[in-house]
Amino acid sequence: MKRSFEIGNRRVGPGNPAYIVAEMSANHNGDFEQAVQILRAVKDAGADAVKIQTYTPDTLTIPCDNDCFRIQDTIWDGRTLYDLYSEACTPWEWQPRLKEIAEEMGMDLFSTAFDPSAVDFLEEMDVPVHKVASFEIVDLPLIEKIALTGKPIIVSTGMATREEIEEAILTIRMAGNTQIALLKCTSAYPASPGEMNLRTIPDMMESFQVPTGLSDHSMGIEVPVAAVTLGACIVEKHVTLSRKIPGPDSAFSLEPGEFKVMVDAVRTAEEALGSVSYGPGKQESKSSVFRRSLFVVEDMKAGDTFTTENIRSIRPGFGLHTRYLKEVIGKAARREISRGTPLTWDLVGKSHTSQ
Repeated sequence: MKRSFEIGNRRVGPGNPAYIVAEMSANHNGDFEQAVQILRAVKDAGADAVKIQTYTPDTLTIPCDNDCFRIQDTIWDGRTLYDLYSEACTPWEWQPRLKEIAEEMGMDLFSTAFDPSAVDFLEEMDVPVHKVASFEIVDLPLIEKIALTGKPIIVSTGMATREEIEEAILTIRMAGNTQIALLKCTSAYPASPGEMNLRTIPDMMESFQVPTGLSDHSMGIEVPVAAVTLGACIVEKHVTLSRKIPGPDSAFSLEPGEFKVMVDAVRTAEEALGSVSYGPGKQESKSSVFRRSLFVVEDMKAGDTFTTENIRSIRPGFGLHTRYLKEVIGKAARREISRGTPLTWDLVGKSHTSQ
């Protein structure tokens, strides 16, 4: 099974730095210049890529006031789906230009396609990777169409059962595509840390044999950092210029400064993970003198017997290893030894009983 793949000029998968994605979503608030400002801000903050969303309200739902089309128990309470998606959508005519601007800055830009026409549109843009949203993981015909592009696919798994994930992966592989990544996701807005269940990340990676990451809707930066320590290869996080700017997604998005702190923390965590290592590292070697070793702690004359009174295990580490204490006790000093001398074998003679 393919455990890593290329997105643009980045290798994504275990053993590589996490691929950090800034989700713009609806935080452009219908203003192209604000969208460009977000691109600049996340570039400065260290993002590897920007993700947008490609849909219209009509490709997602229908204009209808029936109760089943009205949102409840979320930050969008009372609104209809059509009304929300009308406000939140990113105009399609912007998207090729946003991709050009992101690439000029050295970032990838890709999108979530929500229907077949969006897949065709994004293929014309030549996005480097496709995204499947959590809510679309059950849309197998859409997933198959995306898979047939041959591009890498990142699939969010919010709410998905193990069986639903298996079915989505099988659909992709049956279409001849093996470039798959899964994102652990909690589809709540915002999501509480207690519902993140990040231990699913390594289990998902082992179970499905694909790179696994995190699509995070929690507030703060702690959850993504923890995810990386558990093996997350991708981190996706919403970004807004300011949470003071009203918008459908603003309340659970990071501001650019916070996003930068997250990126820096993720990179520090990755550096700290390092590799399996025993024994002293480069910096630790200087501290070896602070280990304990055997020292002469009383003045001794030639022929005096080494005892637990005149030999002790103390710091620093210039004397014999403490494992030799029992072997030394009872033997004679070869010569006069002053207090504070590290014990070495050339100071140790035979025991008195063997003389």
